[in-house]
Amino acid sequence: MIRFHYKPSGTPPGTLVAPEGAKSQARLRLTQYNADSIEDREFTDWESLEAALDPNRVNWIDIEGLGDLELLKRVADRFRLHPLAVEDVLNTAQRPKVERFDEHFFVVTEMVYFKEGDELCFEQVSLFLGEWFLITIQEDAGRDVFEAIRSRLRTGRGYARKMNSDYLAYALLDCAVDQIFPVLESVGDSIEEVEEELLEKPARSSLRKLYDAKRLLLALRRAAWPHREIFATLMRDDTGLIARETQLFLRDCYDHVTQIIDIIESYRDLSAGLMDLYLSSVGFRTNEIIRVLTIVSVVFIPLTFLAGVYGMNFDTEFPSNMPELHWPFGYVYFWVLCLLISGGMVAFFKSRRWL
Repeated sequence: MIRFHYKPSGTPPGTLVAPEGAKSQARLRLTQYNADSIEDREFTDWESLEAALDPNRVNWIDIEGLGDLELLKRVADRFRLHPLAVEDVLNTAQRPKVERFDEHFFVVTEMVYFKEGDELCFEQVSLFLGEWFLITIQEDAGRDVFEAIRSRLRTGRGYARKMNSDYLAYALLDCAVDQIFPVLESVGDSIEEVEEELLEKPARSSLRKLYDAKRLLLALRRAAWPHREIFATLMRDDTGLIARETQLFLRDCYDHVTQIIDIIESYRDLSAGLMDLYLSSVGFRTNEIIRVLTIVSVVFIPLTFLAGVYGMNFDTEFPSNMPELHWPFGYVYFWVLCLLISGGMVAFFKSRRWL
């Protein structure tokens, strides 16, 4: 689940290297709005988008795809983005974080969502927040993870159209955090299903499901835990880029992240407990099987002894030899004796609650 993206040793800092498999063509989109109006347009080249920028409105520049390095360089030059931050954009294994520069914030978050059924995806999203602009760079060019936010902007619902780019950044980060809740709900249902299976009939398939759930919880913890630091840093901002009103909303995001982390830790403890339950159940079943086999062996030991004794070839010519061989009902006596011994031993085992 942990993806690695690294450059050869000795590469100069700030060198841009596209991730493996990234498409060379990126999707450009500009959303401009204020309290009275909104425009949402797509562009095929950076020059046309740059000419349409308006510092008097909120400018949301969305780039989908990480393969167009020349585009990223032009965006970095236009907004004076730090080269190390741009380099981190291309590092898709980056830990979620926030960095403060002179004229902008750089935030790395991770979106967790279901794609095409039950396939779970982890997608890195980078944000550059300035006074009048917000740049988002999404890893996947085939899916817009912020469509719900665009819908709110178009309809004018909420506070977004009345506030600046800092509130828009909050809304996007809040969207990233809230998408973890459905995933956690799915994980909880899976753990509950495994718990029922372990209580009824432990099997290796249940252990596999439990192991997959534990790995997923580790990945979710890695994605969610750093967001506490992100929101704490943004709430303590004193540069003026984050308004006081927005910091109050960020506090709510901080509470959501804390709740998510508590749920993840609870599920991890429950998974560990279920693992112990599985091992205990397997050990208990093994002990039950061994106990039954031991009782069967104990019952058959005297019977085997008797069969061995009477299976020996004795001659009754002398009185000290086996007189039972010529008894009229010797064979019947033998089976009656075997049944009495077996029944007596079983009754004794039941009286001691060994059966």
